[in-house]
Amino acid sequence: MQQDRQRKIRELFDEYIEMYAARDERLTERFSHNFSGYAGSGAALIQSRDEWIKITRRDFSQVTGRIRIEMLDLSLQELCDDVVMATAFFHIHLPSGGHLLSREVARLVLVFRLEAGEWMIVHSGISVPYHSAQADEIYPLKSLQEENSTLQALVDERTEALQESQAHYRLLMEDARDVLWRADPRLNIIYISPADERLRGFRADEVVGRHVFDMFTDEGIALVKGLLKHKALTGDPSEKDEFLTFEVEHRCKDGRLIWGEVTSKLDLDAQGKINGYHGITREITERKALEEQIRQLAFYDPLTHLANRRLLVEHLDQAMSVSKRSHRRGALVFLDLDNFKTLNDTHGHAVGDLLLMDVAKRLRACVREADTVARFGGDEFVVLLSELGTQADEAAAQTAAVAEKIRVRLAEPYLLQAATVDPQATAIEHRCTASIGVALFDGHEKSRGDVVDAADAAMYKAKEDGRNRIGFAPCPVAAA
Repeated sequence: MQQDRQRKIRELFDEYIEMYAARDERLTERFSHNFSGYAGSGAALIQSRDEWIKITRRDFSQVTGRIRIEMLDLSLQELCDDVVMATAFFHIHLPSGGHLLSREVARLVLVFRLEAGEWMIVHSGISVPYHSAQADEIYPLKSLQEENSTLQALVDERTEALQESQAHYRLLMEDARDVLWRADPRLNIIYISPADERLRGFRADEVVGRHVFDMFTDEGIALVKGLLKHKALTGDPSEKDEFLTFEVEHRCKDGRLIWGEVTSKLDLDAQGKINGYHGITREITERKALEEQIRQLAFYDPLTHLANRRLLVEHLDQAMSVSKRSHRRGALVFLDLDNFKTLNDTHGHAVGDLLLMDVAKRLRACVREADTVARFGGDEFVVLLSELGTQADEAAAQTAAVAEKIRVRLAEPYLLQAATVDPQATAIEHRCTASIGVALFDGHEKSRGDVVDAADAAMYKAKEDGRNRIGFAPCPVAAA
């Protein structure tokens, strides 16, 4: 990340933390109109900026005095040119009643996006460890007080028992939020902590004696088998004390799937023989959902949900590399909607957006699942075809068939129903054609930029020649 950008995002983050600590409502001005977020006291995704502002004000009214944020770590990650993610870990010190909470590590994720020249916060996710807040709370002050009383009573009751290390160890095992487990050398479960029942719904007696793979999906089983095989083939005996960490989907008793981060280690005897395995599983479902949301921001067009320019370029590079090895040709198909501006000027951008979404659906229906359909910007779309014939004439014929299918499909009438409060409002019928340009490639002849420029030029030539037609770029000439 450029130093100027890193410094700017760090300054915005520090200002946000200072305003939050000072209970300054001006921080709500930093939220984008396209805001989403997870509050620390709830698992539901908030998708309304106004609702998030209400939550923030409730937070400030619940804890009116200044709070102290003890920062432990902050990392910045540039996801694309206009999206940066800041992840911070810290202790929260509340004015009163918060000494238990201050011992835990809270996590805050802020996603900044550049909107109209200004960095705005489009996503916030704060994770406050394991304490449950009541309906009218942001911070779990009441539950902390109740837990204080409960824990004090528990300490008084078990002081004598806790003198013995075995009882202390068992208490930690039973009360941990993460799942602790042990398996024999054949990967059959011989112990699993009660946290698994809270997490997946299975009682311990329903899990003990079963194979570890019974917890996972088919994809997860394949992943773990691959990791174990790789470890067996490449493992250094001196590295047997190292932990193996991976992410895998887990099956729940009610049919749900959740993501877990598994950290496991070998149990070895004095001679180095494997006695079994032990490890910890931590649920990361919300983190995976956030990663997917950030991926959508970085690689997909928010209106049509097609690939954006960044992802198309990545797929084109991959297709050209594969083509170079396989000798099977590919094609880049550029298309531009004819007279799109007229629809926008007559009926407004909302109706224009409906047309673009319909065009996206039609394009996806015209190509294979392995092909890439992207919105390049405005009313320009691009289709990437790969794994075509090895001969130029064969690949050209295959591409021409797809391009003609697209041309005919996009020329069919559109019925656009704009959102309106009037239930009697009629749909708008619109006819639209597309000018299409095609450039073939085989991974040897030209660079990515040459292929893009050739397809773009062929598209503009088709438009100049009368529109609603297909133009092919000249056959590639070997690059100098």
